[in-house]
Amino acid sequence: MSGRSRFLPRFCAIAALAAIAACTPPPAPPAVPVLAPPPPAPIAGNPLDRELPGYLRLPGMAPDQVPVRVGIILPFSSSAAGTRNLAASMLKAAELAMFDSGNHNILLMTADEGNGGANAAKAAQQLLAQGAEVIVGPLFGPSVQAVAPMARDRGVPVLAFSTERSVAGNGAYLLSFLPQIEVRRVVGYAAANGHHQFAALLPHSAYGDVAGSAFSDAVTSAHGAVVDVEHFNTDAGDVAAPSEAVVKSGADAVLIAQGGVMLRAIAPTLSFHGASRDKVKLLGTGLWADDPQLARESSLVGSWYAAPSPNADEQFVTKYRTTFGAAPASIASLAYDAVSLVALLSQGQPYHRFTQAALMDPNGFAGVNGIFRFTPDGTSERGLAVMEITPAGPVVVSPAPTTFQGKNS
Repeated sequence: MSGRSRFLPRFCAIAALAAIAACTPPPAPPAVPVLAPPPPAPIAGNPLDRELPGYLRLPGMAPDQVPVRVGIILPFSSSAAGTRNLAASMLKAAELAMFDSGNHNILLMTADEGNGGANAAKAAQQLLAQGAEVIVGPLFGPSVQAVAPMARDRGVPVLAFSTERSVAGNGAYLLSFLPQIEVRRVVGYAAANGHHQFAALLPHSAYGDVAGSAFSDAVTSAHGAVVDVEHFNTDAGDVAAPSEAVVKSGADAVLIAQGGVMLRAIAPTLSFHGASRDKVKLLGTGLWADDPQLARESSLVGSWYAAPSPNADEQFVTKYRTTFGAAPASIASLAYDAVSLVALLSQGQPYHRFTQAALMDPNGFAGVNGIFRFTPDGTSERGLAVMEITPAGPVVVSPAPTTFQGKNS
């Protein structure tokens, strides 16, 4: 998905001394706010709390042992070939995490999300009938909406990959990379470095709407002022008018919630209308990451964007490629993190190990792409770096934090 930091072969809780030793801190990490206490855990109407004859077991397991049953819901039979390939890659990453954990009692049980909705609900019903204590997936928002109530009724948490923030909470936790986190990080860094008049250029899209809302919240939190917000159509290609309006607003920092070819068209247009690099700082999200073309656009040099630390997933990618003969899909690391988290928490009492208190550990966890923790609303907070575009490529100007232990700043 983006540049990343050093991979951890074993998933670890940040609070543990071993984890702290494994996560070598870069210089001067930013302070990270302390989480509010989690809300009360949802009450399961039909809790999964004992062995039943229909539950799957590992071959040769002693009768008095209970396997760690992990249900995985992904769109294996999606009508889109790219989605099917993504699902296959995420399953391989989940299997890799299981083997890396060294826990031989983990049983991965798969079910098909299909194209979502009713298919996902049927998948959840199947996995719960097989004794799943935790569900990893699904991928799409409507699927999470279909699965979460069924899992909640059994007291089974859902570790999903949707980027739709509205489906999180009440037993559903999102491991995905959310634009809200990236916007908050880069806007906060800009404000801390003397920028106070903010404007935004947003696409007419669901992503643009999410980024726009996050932008307003982030500027308010940073005690800045929103001086202008302009929108553009990504298919029209005409960004002259909104770009000119943003420049005339007097903003000294402009968020562009767009990547790729359109970003490389917007930046020189802003420069043409007077947004020189010494007057206006351009800001971006994770959409800017992993695009080598950006360094060739002179009007983007000096711009900042938020992303995981560079090469964070290097060891994960190498191990995945060695094991499966190909590179992982862009978000396959999230499936690795999910199963690694399950392995970390699996030492507890069966049917009582994946509790809200365990999942909501305020110290967070260390994953492939850096530290993360779940927030009270079910979304995830991640430790991100701020990158600056240079002619030689992106460089870190603000390291990603390596711990959530800190105070509001």
